[in-house]
Amino acid sequence: MTASGTGFALAIDLCDEDATRRLAEDIALALRAGDVVALAGDLGAGKTTLARAILRTLADDPDLEVPSPTFTLVQDYPLRRFAVFHFDLYRIGSPEDLVEIGFDEACRSGAVLVEWPDKAGDLLPADALRVDLSEGAGPDGRRARLSAPAGRFSERLARSAAIRDFLAGAGWGGAARRYLQGDASTRAYERVRLGEAGRILMDQPAEADDEAGRSRVAALRAAKLAEDTRPFHAFALGLAACGFSVPEIHAHDPERGFMLIEDLGREVCIEGDPPAPVRERYRVAVEVLAALHGMDLPTVLPDGTGGTYAIPRLERRNLVAEVTILLDWGIPYLLGRPTTGEERESFLAVWEPLFDEILAGPATWCLRDYHSPNILWLPEREGLRRLGILDFQDAALGHPAYDVASLAQDARITVPAEIEAELLAHYVALRAAADPAFDAAAFRRAYMILAAQRSTRLVGQFVRLLRRDGKPGYMRHYPRLWEYLGRILGEEVLRPLKLWYDARVPEAARSGPGA
Repeated sequence: MTASGTGFALAIDLCDEDATRRLAEDIALALRAGDVVALAGDLGAGKTTLARAILRTLADDPDLEVPSPTFTLVQDYPLRRFAVFHFDLYRIGSPEDLVEIGFDEACRSGAVLVEWPDKAGDLLPADALRVDLSEGAGPDGRRARLSAPAGRFSERLARSAAIRDFLAGAGWGGAARRYLQGDASTRAYERVRLGEAGRILMDQPAEADDEAGRSRVAALRAAKLAEDTRPFHAFALGLAACGFSVPEIHAHDPERGFMLIEDLGREVCIEGDPPAPVRERYRVAVEVLAALHGMDLPTVLPDGTGGTYAIPRLERRNLVAEVTILLDWGIPYLLGRPTTGEERESFLAVWEPLFDEILAGPATWCLRDYHSPNILWLPEREGLRRLGILDFQDAALGHPAYDVASLAQDARITVPAEIEAELLAHYVALRAAADPAFDAAAFRRAYMILAAQRSTRLVGQFVRLLRRDGKPGYMRHYPRLWEYLGRILGEEVLRPLKLWYDARVPEAARSGPGA
C-alpha cells in the first residue's frame, strides 16, 4: 500500500471469499456520500461480487439482496447513513446515455459503485477509486489493484487500510468491520468481530500538519479537550482502579490514533419511543457519580504507554468560551443577524458572578460527556459496576455538578422534570450521608448554573455542527435544550440570565428560523 501526496495505491491477492470480504469492508468503511468506486475487469472477474460485499457491509446485513444491475442499469439502496447507487454500464451505448439514468445526480447525492466504468468516459469523476480485478493464483483467486488520486477519498482509503494493518498487528487482521458511529469530533468507532469475540475500534486521526490542522489543535488545547488517544487510556486505567466499569484496552497505537477496546455491549439505559430514561439505571448512574465525587482522586495518571497524563483543570476562560458559542453561532441562527457588541458585553457580564461561584467550589474528575449515549447497562455485573462508562477522554478537573447536570438534563433524550428532581435529590442525599461537610445548598445552586451553562453552549454548538461541520442531526435535539432552560431559568440564582434571554431571544425565536 502507498498513500502520499500522489494518492492511494494498493495491490492485493484475493485468494478466497474472506479476502474479498475484508477488502470490501476496508473500502466500505472509507466511503462517504459523493465517493465513486469504479470496478473494472473482464466478465467474471468478480466486480459484482465485490460490489455486493461492499453494499452488505454498508447495510450491516449479510443477507441483503443485491441483484446485478446488468439489465436495470442501476440499483439504488437508501441506507441509513447515505444512499448508494450500483451501476452496470455494460449495455449502454455511449457516455451520453448516463444522463438519462441519473448518473450525475447519483454522484452528487450518494456513494456510487460502477461496473464497466470505462464506458462512462469523461463523466467518471476524476477522484474516483479505481479497482482493477483480474485472475489470480488458484482456480478462484483474484488480483485487485486499487488506485485513487490525492484527495479526501484517498486519505480515507489509506486510513481504512491502516486500520486493517493495526488490527492485524493485534491478532485481529481477519476481523469483520462495521461502522458504529462518529461523534461531534473527528473520532469514529467501528464494531469488529472475530468469530464469537467482539471489540470496538476507536479511530482518532491526528490533525493535519497545516495551518487549519494547527488551528484545530490549538482550539482543542484551549478547550481542554483530548488531542490524541492517550487521555482515554489514562482515564480507562484510572476509573477501573476506582472500581468502575470501563472498556479494557486490548491494543493501542497512540502514534496513529488507533485503539482496540472491550465491547461492553448494546444494552443502554433508555427505552421506549421516543426514548426515555429507565429509572433504575439512571439512579445507578447518579450513584456512580456520587461515589466518584466522594473519592480522593489523583491529578496525574499513568497513560498506559509508559508516560503520565496531567489532568487539565477547567478555568474561567473555558467556561466563558463555551457560552460564547451562543453569541457566535446561536444568535445569528436564531435572529438572522450577528450578535451586537452590547448583547455580547451584557451576556458575559451576567455570567461573570455565576462563574465566580463555580470556580470557588470543589473540583473533581469531570467526565464532561456523561449522558445516555455514553452509559451502558451491564446486568451481569453487580453494584455500581452495572453501569458501563464510555467516552471519557475529555475528562478534566471541574465542578462535580457538571456531570450530574449532563445526566439529569440529557441533551439527547428528554428526562422528565420529576426524574430530574429525583436524580438530583438522590445524589445530594448520598453525598450528604457520606460527608457531613457536604454543602447541599451550594451544590444545588452550582447544578442550576452548570445546567444553564451546558444548554446555552449546546444551543450554539449544535448550530455550529450544522453550519460549519455539515452535521445536521444534532438539530433534532434543539427544542429540548430550550425546554431544559425553561425549567431552571426561574431559579433565583439564574434570574439575571432569564432577563437577558427574555429581552434578547424572545420565545417565538427560540425554535429557529421558519419555526
